[in-house]
Amino acid sequence: MSTFAINDKRVINAWAIFDWANSAYSLVISTAIFPIYFIAYTPENIQLGSLNFSNSALYSFAVTFSYLIIAFLSPVLSGIADYSGRRKFFLHIFTLVGSMACMVLYLFKGEPQLWLGTTAFIMATVGFSGSLVFYDSYLPLIVTEDRYNAVSAKGYTLGYIGSVILLITILFLGNKPEWFGLQDSQAAYRLGFLLVGLWWVIFAQYTLRYLPKDKRTNFTEKVFKNGFLELKKAFRNVRANPNILMFLSAFFFYSAGVQTVIYLATVFAKQELQFESTELILLVLILQLVAILGAYLFSLVGSKYGNRLSIMIMLGIWIAICIGAYVTTSKSFFYFLAILVGMVMGGIQSLSRASYSSIIPEKKDTTSYFSLMDVIYKMAIVTGTFSFGLAENLTGNMRNSVLVLGVFFLLGMLFISRTKLPKWSA
Repeated sequence: MSTFAINDKRVINAWAIFDWANSAYSLVISTAIFPIYFIAYTPENIQLGSLNFSNSALYSFAVTFSYLIIAFLSPVLSGIADYSGRRKFFLHIFTLVGSMACMVLYLFKGEPQLWLGTTAFIMATVGFSGSLVFYDSYLPLIVTEDRYNAVSAKGYTLGYIGSVILLITILFLGNKPEWFGLQDSQAAYRLGFLLVGLWWVIFAQYTLRYLPKDKRTNFTEKVFKNGFLELKKAFRNVRANPNILMFLSAFFFYSAGVQTVIYLATVFAKQELQFESTELILLVLILQLVAILGAYLFSLVGSKYGNRLSIMIMLGIWIAICIGAYVTTSKSFFYFLAILVGMVMGGIQSLSRASYSSIIPEKKDTTSYFSLMDVIYKMAIVTGTFSFGLAENLTGNMRNSVLVLGVFFLLGMLFISRTKLPKWSA
């Protein structure tokens, strides 16, 4: 890695802007528009060989498959990135894969393009999640420990603001398609998927320009071998550190809950409470706007009282959300739950990234350590979304799936309560 000034404002801004860029996928594709679009324009029951799925279960399994792919890919790539110095190179590659896949979703009109749309969604998810391991690994390289919470929260906040701006633009297109020469709302939303890809790749250029440059070595057999060795070293160091193991165990369980809620909240609202599309969009907007406040609020709580206590408070709220979602039949109460989700969604992700940065033993070859966290994160999503879809398919009731998520949050709380964090965040 080339020399650069730590805590440099321009580098920090460049790093945070990547959240602005890729959060367009996170909001529009994974949460707000695409899940609703997928349910609306695909058959309610889908036959795959001898198996029969509801379209909501198929969507859940598509998320599962996406994260299964990247869970196998990212540790190998990140180990190679650390040894070969190509952290930015892989950040760029996954950005291109994800943004181009979003653009391909423009071609997804309904059942005739079901597998094209599903495949493009999977590739967009792979690109998004694959880029995060390299993006997150820059945090302990560009700022000192005392700034982890604030800088991590800044990234999430920019992500929420940028993605909401693009979402509102797409909603405007969808509500008044004739003003823009579009045939109908479906055409407008398809154009929205294209805009997400363009937004992502264009704004990411600022990040790629100003982040520290790669110090590259040639790709040889030795580089690939040492990539695995770097990963093995990180695994060995983590195994020898019970505190990191305890944190990563907590992170696995509560991430299974958090990310499944993010991907499937709108599907739940539509299927169980019969929310209309406009109501679902309002739900997501509320969630995103409150998340901006939540990311900073719990960052402040973490800085003053400790990240461990802050995370435990949020997990208590997550458990209450799951119980509330299971029993509610009221749309107004579900809006209240959305406000609670927004409060704890950004905060728990931001503090998790900052907390892990503070307890990893090395601050140089960070990508391999973040790869471990990333694999656990991906496998958590695989576990959460698969459990959610399986519970629905077996019981015929999506509410039972929500209770499964509540158990994940409870287990996360038990593990995080036994985790020790440094004084600045403990």
